[in-house]
Amino acid sequence: MMILITGGSKCGKSHYAESLFYNFDGQKFYIATMQPFGDEAQAAIRRHREMRRNKGFETIEKYTDTEDLQLPGGCGILLECMGNLCANEMFRSSVVCNPAEKILSGILHLKKIAALLIIVTNEVACDGISYECGTSAYIRVLNEINCRIAEMADHVMECVYGIPVALKGTIL
Repeated sequence: MMILITGGSKCGKSHYAESLFYNFDGQKFYIATMQPFGDEAQAAIRRHREMRRNKGFETIEKYTDTEDLQLPGGCGILLECMGNLCANEMFRSSVVCNPAEKILSGILHLKKIAALLIIVTNEVACDGISYECGTSAYIRVLNEINCRIAEMADHVMECVYGIPVALKGTIL
Protein backbone atom coordinates (compact mmCIF):
# COMPACT_ATOMS: atom_id res chain seq x y z
CA MET A 1 0.00 0.00 0.00
CA MET A 2 1.21 3.50 -0.83
CA ILE A 3 0.00 6.61 0.98
CA LEU A 4 0.83 10.25 0.23
CA ILE A 5 0.35 12.75 3.05
CA THR A 6 0.39 16.44 2.25
CA GLY A 7 -0.35 19.67 4.04
CA GLY A 8 1.15 22.93 5.20
CA SER A 9 4.01 23.47 7.57
CA LYS A 10 3.64 22.00 11.07
CA CYS A 11 0.10 20.74 10.45
CA GLY A 12 0.49 17.24 11.93
CA LYS A 13 1.66 15.36 8.81
CA SER A 14 4.54 13.61 10.58
CA HIS A 15 2.52 12.55 13.60
CA TYR A 16 -0.23 11.20 11.38
CA ALA A 17 2.23 9.36 9.11
CA GLU A 18 3.91 7.68 12.07
CA SER A 19 0.55 6.69 13.56
CA LEU A 20 -0.22 4.67 10.44
CA PHE A 21 2.64 2.33 11.41
CA TYR A 22 1.26 1.49 14.89
CA ASN A 23 -0.08 -1.89 13.78
CA PHE A 24 2.61 -2.65 11.19
CA ASP A 25 4.45 -5.81 12.24
CA GLY A 26 7.38 -5.79 9.83
CA GLN A 27 10.66 -3.90 9.80
CA LYS A 28 10.12 -0.13 9.68
CA PHE A 29 12.47 2.32 8.02
CA TYR A 30 12.35 6.09 8.26
CA ILE A 31 14.09 7.72 5.31
CA ALA A 32 15.15 11.15 6.51
CA THR A 33 15.84 13.60 3.68
CA MET A 34 16.54 16.83 5.58
CA GLN A 35 20.17 17.82 5.36
CA PRO A 36 21.39 19.21 8.69
CA PHE A 37 22.15 22.76 7.52
CA GLY A 38 21.75 25.44 10.19
CA ASP A 39 20.12 25.67 13.59
CA GLU A 40 16.53 25.45 12.32
CA ALA A 41 17.22 22.22 10.43
CA GLN A 42 19.06 20.78 13.44
CA ALA A 43 16.07 21.60 15.68
CA ALA A 44 13.63 19.99 13.24
CA ILE A 45 15.77 16.86 13.03
CA ARG A 46 15.95 16.61 16.83
CA ARG A 47 12.16 17.09 17.08
CA HIS A 48 11.46 14.34 14.55
CA ARG A 49 13.93 11.94 16.16
CA GLU A 50 12.23 12.51 19.51
CA MET A 51 8.81 11.87 17.92
CA ARG A 52 10.06 8.53 16.51
CA ARG A 53 11.80 7.34 19.65
CA ASN A 54 10.58 3.91 20.79
CA LYS A 55 8.39 3.46 17.70
CA GLY A 56 10.60 0.82 16.10
CA PHE A 57 11.88 2.82 13.13
CA GLU A 58 15.40 2.39 11.81
CA THR A 59 16.45 5.80 10.51
CA ILE A 60 18.29 6.07 7.21
CA GLU A 61 19.71 9.50 6.35
CA LYS A 62 19.30 9.64 2.57
CA TYR A 63 19.38 13.10 1.01
CA THR A 64 19.46 12.03 -2.66
CA ASP A 65 19.45 8.87 -4.80
CA THR A 66 16.60 6.95 -3.14
CA GLU A 67 16.68 4.59 -6.11
CA ASP A 68 19.92 3.16 -4.66
CA LEU A 69 18.40 2.05 -1.34
CA GLN A 70 18.55 -1.68 -0.67
CA LEU A 71 15.92 -2.65 1.90
CA PRO A 72 14.26 -5.99 2.72
CA GLY A 73 11.08 -6.87 0.90
CA GLY A 74 7.82 -6.46 2.78
CA CYS A 75 9.15 -3.69 5.02
CA GLY A 76 7.46 -0.46 5.96
CA ILE A 77 8.96 2.78 4.68
CA LEU A 78 8.21 6.32 5.82
CA LEU A 79 9.89 8.85 3.54
CA GLU A 80 10.03 12.33 5.02
CA CYS A 81 9.95 14.68 3.30
CA MET A 82 9.49 14.99 -0.45
CA GLY A 83 10.04 18.76 -0.31
CA ASN A 84 13.55 18.24 1.06
CA LEU A 85 14.33 15.41 -1.35
CA CYS A 86 13.21 17.56 -4.29
CA ALA A 87 15.40 20.49 -3.21
CA ASN A 88 18.35 18.18 -2.55
CA GLU A 89 18.13 16.63 -6.02
CA MET A 90 17.52 19.94 -7.81
CA PHE A 91 20.26 21.93 -6.13
CA ARG A 92 22.97 19.30 -5.63
CA SER A 93 26.45 20.04 -6.91
CA SER A 94 26.35 17.39 -9.63
CA VAL A 95 23.94 17.91 -12.50
CA VAL A 96 20.67 15.98 -12.50
CA CYS A 97 18.97 16.32 -15.90
CA ASN A 98 15.43 15.68 -14.73
CA PRO A 99 15.04 15.67 -10.95
CA ALA A 100 11.33 14.79 -11.12
CA GLU A 101 11.98 11.63 -13.15
CA LYS A 102 14.93 10.68 -10.92
CA ILE A 103 12.83 11.06 -7.76
CA LEU A 104 9.87 9.21 -9.26
CA SER A 105 12.18 6.37 -10.28
CA GLY A 106 13.25 6.14 -6.64
CA ILE A 107 9.62 6.12 -5.47
CA LEU A 108 8.77 3.28 -7.86
CA HIS A 109 11.79 1.39 -6.53
CA LEU A 110 10.62 1.85 -2.91
CA LYS A 111 7.04 0.95 -3.82
CA LYS A 112 8.19 -2.41 -5.22
CA ILE A 113 10.06 -3.19 -1.99
CA ALA A 114 7.63 -1.99 0.67
CA ALA A 115 4.47 -3.56 2.02
CA LEU A 116 3.63 -0.07 3.31
CA LEU A 117 5.13 3.07 1.78
CA ILE A 118 4.14 6.42 3.26
CA ILE A 119 5.46 9.62 1.74
CA VAL A 120 5.17 12.98 3.48
CA THR A 121 5.25 16.05 1.25
CA ASN A 122 4.51 19.75 1.50
CA GLU A 123 1.74 21.84 0.07
CA VAL A 124 3.45 24.65 -1.83
CA ALA A 125 2.38 27.37 -4.26
CA CYS A 126 -0.97 28.10 -2.65
CA ASP A 127 0.04 31.55 -1.50
CA GLY A 128 -0.28 33.27 -4.89
CA ILE A 129 3.12 34.93 -4.53
CA SER A 130 5.47 35.26 -7.50
CA TYR A 131 8.95 34.00 -6.66
CA GLU A 132 12.32 34.30 -8.36
CA CYS A 133 13.04 31.72 -11.03
CA GLY A 134 14.94 29.21 -8.82
CA THR A 135 12.12 29.03 -6.29
CA SER A 136 9.49 28.95 -9.05
CA ALA A 137 11.30 26.03 -10.68
CA TYR A 138 11.40 24.18 -7.34
CA ILE A 139 7.67 24.73 -6.81
CA ARG A 140 6.91 23.53 -10.34
CA VAL A 141 9.02 20.36 -9.96
CA LEU A 142 7.66 19.52 -6.48
CA ASN A 143 4.09 19.99 -7.71
CA GLU A 144 4.79 17.67 -10.66
CA ILE A 145 6.23 15.05 -8.30
CA ASN A 146 3.29 15.38 -5.89
CA CYS A 147 0.77 14.98 -8.73
CA ARG A 148 2.52 11.90 -10.08
CA ILE A 149 2.84 10.29 -6.65
CA ALA A 150 -0.85 11.03 -5.98
CA GLU A 151 -1.72 9.14 -9.17
CA MET A 152 0.31 6.10 -7.99
CA ALA A 153 -0.90 6.21 -4.38
CA ASP A 154 -3.72 4.13 -2.96
CA HIS A 155 -4.57 6.92 -0.53
CA VAL A 156 -3.84 10.64 -0.53
CA MET A 157 -4.40 12.47 2.73
CA GLU A 158 -4.16 16.15 3.58
CA CYS A 159 -3.54 17.21 7.16
CA VAL A 160 -5.44 20.35 8.04
CA TYR A 161 -4.80 21.66 11.57
CA GLY A 162 -3.89 18.14 12.66
CA ILE A 163 -7.00 16.58 11.10
CA PRO A 164 -6.47 14.10 8.23
CA VAL A 165 -8.78 14.67 5.27
CA ALA A 166 -9.05 12.02 2.55
CA LEU A 167 -8.40 13.37 -0.95
CA LYS A 168 -8.15 9.88 -2.48
CA GLY A 169 -9.17 6.65 -0.81
CA THR A 170 -10.49 6.66 2.75
CA ILE A 171 -9.41 7.96 6.14
CA LEU A 172 -7.02 5.46 7.65
